[in-house]
This record gives sequence, C-alpha cells and structure tokens, in this order.
Amino acid sequence: MTASPEARRMVRLEVREQVATLTLDCPEKRNAFDLVLRDQLAEAVRTVRRDRDIRAVVLTGAGGHFCAGGDLRNIGSLQIDSGQWRERLGNVHEWLRDLLTLDRPVVAAVDGAAAGAGFSLALAADFVIATPRAWFAMSFIKVGLVPDVGAFYTLPRVVGVQRARELMLSGRDVRADEALRLGIVTELHAPEALLPRAWAIARSFTGASPTAVSLIKRALADGAPSLAQALDAEANAQTVAAGTPAHREAVAAFLDKRPLPFSWPSAA
Repeated sequence: MTASPEARRMVRLEVREQVATLTLDCPEKRNAFDLVLRDQLAEAVRTVRRDRDIRAVVLTGAGGHFCAGGDLRNIGSLQIDSGQWRERLGNVHEWLRDLLTLDRPVVAAVDGAAAGAGFSLALAADFVIATPRAWFAMSFIKVGLVPDVGAFYTLPRVVGVQRARELMLSGRDVRADEALRLGIVTELHAPEALLPRAWAIARSFTGASPTAVSLIKRALADGAPSLAQALDAEANAQTVAAGTPAHREAVAAFLDKRPLPFSWPSAA
C-alpha cells in the first residue's frame, strides 16, 4: 500500500542551514506507525539521501512523544498471509537500510514514548538524546511478536547481547535515567531544550569532513570479524580521509591558530 497524494502529512521534513528535521506528526496516536506514516517516512528518508546539501538529520516526534510503535488497531485489522508479512517487512527494511547506511549523522530527539518499533527507530540514529520523561521498551513480546525495524542488529551493538536479550524477552520499560546508564541515550535535557540541543549537534557537522563522517559510519556499521580485517579497514579509510581538502583545511586552521571547521557543541 502506498500513501495517496491526498494523505495527511504525518511526517514533516524541514531543512534549515543544511540540517534536515524529520518529525513524526500524528500526536493523537503518539506517532504510532501505520502504513501512511511508514510510507511518508520512507519518502522523507529517500529525499534526504538524495539531497547532498543536507549534512545532518534530526529525527523526532510531535506532541510530547517520539513513537509508540506499531498501530495495533491497524495491525489487528490486517488479514494477510506469511508472504504478505515478509513483503510488509521488506518495505520497512528498504527505507531502514537507507537510514542506517546514510553517510551523514542522525540525531534522535526522544520525548515521551519510544516503544516497540519506536525504540527500534531511535536506535537507527547515531546519537540519541532524550528528556527525563522519555521511556523506551522492546514491547513486541507483549503482543506475541519479535523485535523488528532492525533491533536485532542495533540493540546488541549498543547494550551488548546479554542486556539486549533481557530487554527483548522482558519487554519492560526503560526509563530515561537507566537508558542513559545503558548507553542507549547519550544526553538528557529538559523538554524545552531537547530540539535546540539536537539541532546544535546536527548543525555542528556542517563543518565536519563529510568523507571522514561517512568512513567512520561505514566502518562501524560493517564491523570487523578479525583484528587483521579491522586494521586493514582502518588503513584504507585513513588513506582516503588524508587525501581530502577537508583534512588539509583543518590542519591549516590548526597551524594558523584559527578555529577548526568542526567542533562539538558544548551542552548549556
């Protein structure tokens, strides 16, 4: 199913100063996934991927919640067979791969619920910042399902296999302070400061070497099953990065005692 042109916009894409903000905007359902929201998110991710002027992305939700997961009313009404389930997940995986392999940083700004597929979506970002009232849950098991939207790949890489097993099999809520301790969240901010901080982080990358950012993300996504392969990948990536104008400009700025093009923004 593809969203019609007349469908309500449930995903807003705004671009300012080379930063794209993707906002899930269906607050009456706590931004839960249905087919329309899914298709519009896929469209927005494709647009960002094509637009080389966009240097970083902020992913967030409207109305005090990030995303409450799949729309159970929508899921409960489906009459589909196993082949159609695979097709449905295949459609999700298409845009998810585009997001996970995006060669630019993605910052998830999480307030309220990030449950089920919403938790998985947050894990697709490079940085997750949250408010103290945010909560996360791999709640799939509560409705007889397994984690999806890439969680089998992303969650163990963040918290380790043992903790991922516990979170997936329990389906329990993880409050913001625990999410910070587990490394799911990197920073906590008051609700009114959340989006400004997410945007400041994303905006800082407009000064970073796009080649270095891309190489770092690719190396971490690919992983390395052996030390030899890891060192080989490192040598290949550094050879490419060292030949870029961005590297030469940063070195020149350092030697001239000028501000470097990229600097991580301090939190207020």
